[in-house]
Amino acid sequence: MTERETTRLVAWSRELRRVHHRLREALALTRAALAEGTTGEAATRELLLYCHGFCTALNGHHEGEDRTLFPAVAAAHPHLRPVLRALEQDHSMIAHLLGGLQAAVERAAPPEELDQHLEGVAALMENHFRYEERQLLTVLEALELDARPEEVLGPL
Repeated sequence: MTERETTRLVAWSRELRRVHHRLREALALTRAALAEGTTGEAATRELLLYCHGFCTALNGHHEGEDRTLFPAVAAAHPHLRPVLRALEQDHSMIAHLLGGLQAAVERAAPPEELDQHLEGVAALMENHFRYEERQLLTVLEALELDARPEEVLGPL
């Protein structure tokens, strides 16, 4: 195996960690925008932008995993199918929480309610990321998958 091939194989585990890091940062920015406490229409617009960007990125990440990454992992490692099903269930729950967050932002819910939504998303997202990294990073270091990272892990 050439150095380039080895680098390509390890890239999936690195890419997953990088995407998780960027999503964590996006959530932190969204929460910081809310915590600033600016009131009025401008604050609502800013929060809508932060939340829309974060929600779109997180949903895109999970859709890419469900569509491309998880089927490739299941084909190469059938014993991980229960893990992949659990991760897909998390994706569904996170999508539901993001829908609630988006609805709250669109109706200009009070900051306390918005923070509760963000706290729920943050808790589930962090547990999900940690579990996914524990279960899949070693597998991803040797996964042969001919696809662009943004197709597999979402456009960030």
